[in-house]
Amino acid sequence: MDLTTLALPQEPAGGIAGWAADLVDTMGAPGAGLAIALENLFPPLPSEVILPLTGFAAGQGVISLASALFWTTLGSVVGAAVLYWIGVLFGRERMHALWAKLPLVKAADLERTEAWFAKHGTKAVLLGRMVPIFRSLISVPAGVERMRLPLFLALTTLGSLVWNSVLVLAGYWLGDQWDAVETYVGLVSKAVLVLVVGAVAVYVAVRVRSRKGPQSTAEARHRRSR
Repeated sequence: MDLTTLALPQEPAGGIAGWAADLVDTMGAPGAGLAIALENLFPPLPSEVILPLTGFAAGQGVISLASALFWTTLGSVVGAAVLYWIGVLFGRERMHALWAKLPLVKAADLERTEAWFAKHGTKAVLLGRMVPIFRSLISVPAGVERMRLPLFLALTTLGSLVWNSVLVLAGYWLGDQWDAVETYVGLVSKAVLVLVVGAVAVYVAVRVRSRKGPQSTAEARHRRSR
């Protein structure tokens, strides 16, 4: 198979697309699974490029559509499982110790987060597998909080299958235009990132104001008493 039949028209053998195409060219569908496993561990590797490209390969008859879905989903689960065990090894004690050293946060914030995850963790893991940026990150708190491994794997498999199917089938149906998927998913990723940054900025502003409030009140009282 000629590698250029899989790569981007603009970069037939370069970039992430060329790398992923080379893996599929060399290993077949397992190569796509390996690429997605690495994408889970290194989020800068974009699934919105790898998955549609895999679908395009299936559309060209290079691999079967069933094998594309199977191996990419298996790769997602393997990558997520590695992150889960990183969370397990890191553990709650280390998480609390690290949290205590961070500025502008309280132990109660982490405790509320843990309580929220205990109550909504199943939905967070399932839906998180379908949200850009959080797809990989959600596996770490699942490990830290010791979510039951069979449940974690089942939720990860289901969520990954949905996400992978959408992007693989998009590449399969779009054919030569498979790379258009990256544009639309990239916009969603940027929107999610903006929301996260905005939420963090609001959180920091509230924390700074709450810390200055008691100090300002104490200073005012001191001035009045003089």
